[in-house]
Amino acid sequence: MNTRVRGVRARQILDSRGRPTVEADVELVDGNVGRASVPSGASAGSAEAHELRDADPAVYEGLGVLQAVANVNGEIAKALSARDALAQREIDALLIDLDGTPRLSRLGANAVLAVSLATARAAAASRHQALYERIGELAGVDGPAMPLPMVNILSGGLHASRGMDAQDFLAIPARAASIADAVHTIARVRAAASDEAQDRGLPTLLADEGGLSPGLESGRAALQMMLRSIERAGLRPGEDVLIAIDVAATSLQQPDGRYRLAREGRVLDGDEMIEMMAGWVRDFPVASIEDGLGEDDWDAWRRLTSRLGGAVQLVGDDLFTTHPKRLARGLRESVANGVLVKANQNGTLTGTIDLIAQARTAGYTTIVSARSGETEDTFVADLAVGTAAGQIKIGSLRTSSTVSKYNQLLRIDEACGAPYAGVAILTGRKSR
Repeated sequence: MNTRVRGVRARQILDSRGRPTVEADVELVDGNVGRASVPSGASAGSAEAHELRDADPAVYEGLGVLQAVANVNGEIAKALSARDALAQREIDALLIDLDGTPRLSRLGANAVLAVSLATARAAAASRHQALYERIGELAGVDGPAMPLPMVNILSGGLHASRGMDAQDFLAIPARAASIADAVHTIARVRAAASDEAQDRGLPTLLADEGGLSPGLESGRAALQMMLRSIERAGLRPGEDVLIAIDVAATSLQQPDGRYRLAREGRVLDGDEMIEMMAGWVRDFPVASIEDGLGEDDWDAWRRLTSRLGGAVQLVGDDLFTTHPKRLARGLRESVANGVLVKANQNGTLTGTIDLIAQARTAGYTTIVSARSGETEDTFVADLAVGTAAGQIKIGSLRTSSTVSKYNQLLRIDEACGAPYAGVAILTGRKSR
């Protein structure tokens, strides 16, 4: 077994929205090859690692990634030649140093991450390991665990052309005893929501992550449709199924710091946003709220956490951007109690693993997440299982880019029989 890198090669492929992204292969001397592709987000925090685009309007409307591909095929390939793929931390550190910028803006986080993930796959193949086993080894966890899913049912915001103000309304299978049971429960809710929309004459077109985009007039109207969909599926809201909300509030924030709810015809300050969310939690079985306030609205985030942190999971996505310094500030200032984990916000595999460990040590929940512009790469499923993150968020049960990841979870479950985190993971969060 010779795990040294023989060659690295990248190419431009298309993601689930038909936009270019980077795919990389890392080949080892022993003949094993790891391949990985990187996703792209619509709702992106300003502090996340930089996605390098060509900005040539004649090529994919400026969204091409040919420069990032060239960086892999040239500078990165040369630097990784003969490096040991088992030394994942050293390779990731090398890639960061090679780029030399705080947000990986020179080589591109899309170039760096594709190579980082592909290296892990190549190393796992060489050692005849499942990918989640290799990730667990790097993370130093006691053993793998199957994650609790939160699944898009209704979408708005940047995922659905602003059809609703809040970005996503999601279902959490509260009574499921396994990942297979969880997927089946969500499939019932998703199908019922589609039937509900059809009966009401609402659009059933798909949003970016496979949820429905009914264009409802308010968050309360969306929550009421969630209740009807759960009940229509023969399930009990608050018992069999809980609700999660991704507000994506940064995308609603105006220059004056207030939040414009265009569909509702209202402009709210931070405290009014908190009151709105408190009403949702009071009146509906809401168990998790993501990005309820803007990414730099730290004072309001503290008030939100003080108000609702003992009742629900408060998740930072744009707030933390899978960045250790931003998360450290959140820990110091008692902001949120959960963190969304996106590898392409961080830029490397080991950096992402370390962020999960940082959050876990502080008692924050961790939700490994896909992006709205995905590929058929199932890496995120193995990442959630291998790190025993506890939760996963990978879009709805539609389109190959999301369903492929649910299918990978089912395969892993069959292969290893790892314990299922279940809804108890939500009650294990630290009350801030």
